[in-house]
Amino acid sequence: MLGEFRNSHQNFVAYWLNTPTCLSDTAARIKETHTHRRQFIETATLTALAGLATGCAVQKTSASAAPPPPVPTSSPVARTPLNLALPRISWERVTRTTVGLRPHRDGGFVLKGEKFDEKLVVHDYGFGGTGMSLAWGCGSMVADIALEQSERRAAVIGCGSPGLTAARQLQRRGFEVTIYTMTVPPDTTSNMSLAGFTPTTALIAPERRTPAWDAQFRKAAEISYRQLQLMVGEPQYGVYWIDNYNATDNPNPPAGGGGAAEGGEDLLPEALRTGRDREVFGPGEHPFPTKYAIRTSALAIEPNKYLDALVRDFLMFGGKIVIRKFDTPRDLMSLTESVIVNCTGLGSKTLFSDNELVPIKGQLTVCVPQAEVNYRAFGRLPNSASGAPAANINPRSDGIVVGNMMERDNWTLEPNLEVRQRNVDAAIQFFAAMRAPSPGVRLTKSGPPRVLPSLESFYSQES
Repeated sequence: MLGEFRNSHQNFVAYWLNTPTCLSDTAARIKETHTHRRQFIETATLTALAGLATGCAVQKTSASAAPPPPVPTSSPVARTPLNLALPRISWERVTRTTVGLRPHRDGGFVLKGEKFDEKLVVHDYGFGGTGMSLAWGCGSMVADIALEQSERRAAVIGCGSPGLTAARQLQRRGFEVTIYTMTVPPDTTSNMSLAGFTPTTALIAPERRTPAWDAQFRKAAEISYRQLQLMVGEPQYGVYWIDNYNATDNPNPPAGGGGAAEGGEDLLPEALRTGRDREVFGPGEHPFPTKYAIRTSALAIEPNKYLDALVRDFLMFGGKIVIRKFDTPRDLMSLTESVIVNCTGLGSKTLFSDNELVPIKGQLTVCVPQAEVNYRAFGRLPNSASGAPAANINPRSDGIVVGNMMERDNWTLEPNLEVRQRNVDAAIQFFAAMRAPSPGVRLTKSGPPRVLPSLESFYSQES
């Protein structure tokens, strides 16, 4: 027993001492450019120099809220074109279609303590599409509320991302924790998510926001963003940076865009809205069937790897998992723990009579994995019909994920075959029009961003 404890302790210390930050080895992403000296001398006039100062195929947004200037259609500095592997999307390569129900509340997630007799119930649910993104921060605040109780024993109800992260944050504060749940990974709602750092997806109705809620959101998002960065570089967690390409004919963001939260109001102060990671590739510099490709960095999470790793961590630190169902709040009172954390998601609609909860149905279709496809992409073919679905892919080790869906108040877990057909057909047509990679030339690889993207830059992402 002592030997096991020493080994666990050594693993624990090694993890915290050796976890790399996501800021290392960023220089590998910087591309060299070459300018022919004689050509430069021949064309160096005052007008040309002024154009060179403002025009470039790489467009970086400024820290101000104003939109960037228009991107020129050509660049005076030649760059090595992006060389990306082609996704092989076809109906023959489709392996499965999964459905998950996001627990949405127009009033936003619930994070508060409530007394039931001598027990403290801490609610932690209603995250819409942000359960993977905000869970570590909300779990931290749950644990802070739990410290109000003198006893250091806690029960967590639910074993998805919110439940597992709350349990780990409680363990970090010295609690003995048991998770009670009906399902465990890989059968939780969190396992069915597209997964990534998307802290505003299906989160809150704009008119329901308050200063207090915004402050709570900011704290949760900042803690979670930091925690997820610490997991980058540890393969067992399935958290990593990946390049995201938006193929478009208009490289300029809409006025007021670039990080505004749902409802048009920014959730973070201007000092954190840097937008330094945006690059625009012009015609001939990318393989997509559009004029431009905008590259940003995305923080990806592979749900199956990630949740399994959290379960292992929880058990390694002495946690227990019990399969059990609760029908009423009084059922919870039979538990011996004095702190009960409610992470039941849509289950809170019946368990705690929260009638504001509604499902937002999501659906993903998965194709055979391709290790060489190491980027995300989104776009429409030029001259597409109005309302035509966009093609998008999200590569993971368990497959290339195609499409997404958001249907409010739809409780069915059966796949929508019409949506599936549209999403897969759009991906087949769009990626078939991509330019093939140059033979003998190394493929462009995703990697850590040159500068750390601002928290706010993820607000337009969906999961």
